[in-house]
Amino acid sequence: MSDFWSGWITVISLANILACYWLIKWASKPSPNEAAQGDVTGHKWDGDLEEYNNPLPRWWLWLFYFTIVFSLVYLVLYPGLGNYKGTLNWSQTGQYDEEIQHAKKTYDPIFAEFAKQDIATLAKDENATKVGQRLFLNYCATCHASDAGGARGFPNLADNDWLWGGEAAEIKTTISDGRIGSMPPWEAALGNDGVKNVTQYVISLSGRDHNAEAAKAGKAQFDMMCVACHGADGKGNKAMGAPNLTDNVWLYGGSAGVITQTIAKGRTGVMPAHGDFLGADKVHLLSAYIYSLRNQ
Repeated sequence: MSDFWSGWITVISLANILACYWLIKWASKPSPNEAAQGDVTGHKWDGDLEEYNNPLPRWWLWLFYFTIVFSLVYLVLYPGLGNYKGTLNWSQTGQYDEEIQHAKKTYDPIFAEFAKQDIATLAKDENATKVGQRLFLNYCATCHASDAGGARGFPNLADNDWLWGGEAAEIKTTISDGRIGSMPPWEAALGNDGVKNVTQYVISLSGRDHNAEAAKAGKAQFDMMCVACHGADGKGNKAMGAPNLTDNVWLYGGSAGVITQTIAKGRTGVMPAHGDFLGADKVHLLSAYIYSLRNQ
């Protein structure tokens, strides 16, 4: 903050506090023609409803003075007057860092002990999975839901269908390094009819009702455009995050309209990397929890 704005904030803050003090003093000072305390003021309503001069009790008034003194003491101890940091030198960042260091000192040894075991073993440890579940709820549930059931565009982690692989090492890599899945748009290359034909062929791969004639035409286009990622049999490629199209499990939806949209417009999915943020030990434990869901 520049010196000008720092000075401006300081002046405005102190001026407001002084103005509050002046207002209290002015409002509590009796006027020359004011009625004595307890007497009527001469104001009447509805014929016989009279106003009495009954000021607030003194202890109430002193509460206002106390708040003024408190505010001045606070502004001496803590930041609040522009660039002035306060005599205690407190800051939000400093308090956050202290809490983080305290948490690390308390919990890092626990995570380090868990990290000595392999993921498959930890997945069978009830205490480990309970801690892993808390990590999941804090960092993963926003996208994958609290029960790991996922949502449209966010994979279900509680089933046995995995875009990038569901083995222990693959799950750990996904959490640590993140993933980027990209389905390019094919509308320009296939045309409207081509998109509809490929849609019918994709629907046929999972054994659902489809237009056989359109699916036959779509297979030829699928073999030219799609096998590089999804394979000749449509079962996908975990190395690329290309989904299996034969299992009737759909990330964005399996209706003909949604599949058509996916083929025509493409999709992009991003799983952010958590390795630097969580640290290796927490990633290891979180991987064990998700791996335990896979085995269920």
